[in-house]
Amino acid sequence: KLILGPFQGKPACEEIKVGHGVCGTSALQKKTIIVPDVIKFPGHIACDSKSRSEIVVPLLKNGKLWGVLDVDSYDLDAFDEVDASKLEALVDLLNELVTIPESY
Repeated sequence: KLILGPFQGKPACEEIKVGHGVCGTSALQKKTIIVPDVIKFPGHIACDSKSRSEIVVPLLKNGKLWGVLDVDSYDLDAFDEVDASKLEALVDLLNELVTIPESY
C-alpha cells in the first residue's frame, strides 16, 4: 500500500492500495500516468473534490518502488509529456539521494 508522506494542499487520503486510483495504478504498472480528466479515470480516488487532472510518477530505484510523486490540478488537461519528462528528471535526482535497504 501507499502511505501519505509530505504534501501541500488540503488533507489527502492517508493510504491507497497498490492498483487503486491513479497513484495505485502508477505504482502497480511502475510507469508515469497522465490523466487529463480524473472523472473519466476508472476507480479514481477523489482526495480533493476540486481536482480535475493528475500526473503520477513512480519512484523507482533499482526496479524497486519506494513511492509515487502525485501532482493534481484544478484545471482539466493540465499535464503533458513535457511535464512528465521534467518530473521524471526530478525523480532521477531524488533517487541519487535515497538509499533503499536490501530488505525493502
